Amino acid sequence: MGETWAKVRVAGHRAEVVGVDLYLDLSGTRVRAGLEGALRDAVRAGRLHPGTRLPSSRALAADLGIARNTVAEVYSQLVAEGWLTAQTGAGTSVAARRAPSPGAAVTARPAEPVPRYDLRAGVPDLSAFPRRAWLATARRVLAAAPDHLLGYPDARGLPQLRTALAGYLARARGVTADPGRIVICAGFAHGLAGICRALRATGPATLAVEAYGHQAHRDIAAGQGLRLRPVPVDGMGAVIGRADGADAVLLTPAHQFPLGVTLHPRRRREAADWGGVVIEDDYDGEFRYDRQPVGALQTLAPDRVIYAGTASKSLAPSLRLGWLVVPPRLLDAVTAELAAGPSALDQLTLAEFITSGGYDRQIRRARLAYRRRRDRLATALHRHGLKVTGIAAGMHAVLELSGTSQERAALSRASRQGLAIEGLGSYRADRTGPDDGHGDRAGLVIGYGRPPEHAYTTALARLAAILPDLR
Repeated sequence: MGETWAKVRVAGHRAEVVGVDLYLDLSGTRVRAGLEGALRDAVRAGRLHPGTRLPSSRALAADLGIARNTVAEVYSQLVAEGWLTAQTGAGTSVAARRAPSPGAAVTARPAEPVPRYDLRAGVPDLSAFPRRAWLATARRVLAAAPDHLLGYPDARGLPQLRTALAGYLARARGVTADPGRIVICAGFAHGLAGICRALRATGPATLAVEAYGHQAHRDIAAGQGLRLRPVPVDGMGAVIGRADGADAVLLTPAHQFPLGVTLHPRRRREAADWGGVVIEDDYDGEFRYDRQPVGALQTLAPDRVIYAGTASKSLAPSLRLGWLVVPPRLLDAVTAELAAGPSALDQLTLAEFITSGGYDRQIRRARLAYRRRRDRLATALHRHGLKVTGIAAGMHAVLELSGTSQERAALSRASRQGLAIEGLGSYRADRTGPDDGHGDRAGLVIGYGRPPEHAYTTALARLAAILPDLR
């Protein structure tokens, strides 16, 4: 058999692949000069990074269809010029080079520094991720998975996960969930974008949003062409009556983010009877401490409510695993907008994690840990004569302040203490216009989920350092 581009070396009955793939454009008729220039260009352009080990002269000569001596001579020349390095037993590698001047190339955006003391809301304790249990589950499902499950999955997600979620959501959250109406998405932001595109496809649309909430979610909706209409939030939750005229409304009824109130039963009924589409973000639905969990709003109106949940708080955000329970009339439109969902292997792992009981155990373990953290936070604030609200559920609390000037001063002092924390003002839907009855609230949103356990005590101490001036 003649040589082919995919070169192998045969040792006994075993075929061994040699060399590494290296694309080089050899232009012109002078082979040696062309190879020298191609290698220099690859290093100069950054396609070959410092330390990259090059193929052996034999392997590269076979790949390019040229004489081995030609490759060896080119390597020697570029080593002499300082482009490459060669060491006996280690082969030939790209030499280290001085970084280009700032104006020579586009400067990469620097990574955001990780605060040492972080009490921002919205992220769980990542050190509590059940690594061993998740890895054991992943190994088990990968060993047993038939080959066809490694192909392109159903656009709604793998049936195994949708079936497992249907049972779990019905049991734990009271959701009316048929597996055929569940769509797997890559987290809430991915699901929300798909919902907004589906709504926008029917024509101009308006989305009512709670006056305080995630700015990122409002940006997603606006980016899909929806008009936004903030509705006030009071002690009973979102004022549903102020959403009249909108096509859809986005709510966090179980634990309003960030204010922490639960949607009042009367408002829940108003939302269920409301004429438009309700998007229920079941934020912190699993983490309730002082009373029985509040069931999902979706069960009151399964033909009008899109239920959304994720594993971001119960497991980890980077898994990018979320789910939607979609009314039949919107199912095809939403599914069509949700391409490129999570990995099929991660979906299989979560399905097995749920059915084996591992997911419930993880949630109960996390619920206990976060309740203890919440109690420590409440005790620390009580010592200073301060009281927090919104602590019946979730992983954050709100310390209300007398005005925005006090909020800004508190954030400034926290920054000097090396403490990352956020103010209520950063969550307000309209931070530049008139208040419009939303309530001119000021305060600190204190997350107690994010720090690893060993850092939580110090983070609370940093918080305590700014408290005397807040009474």
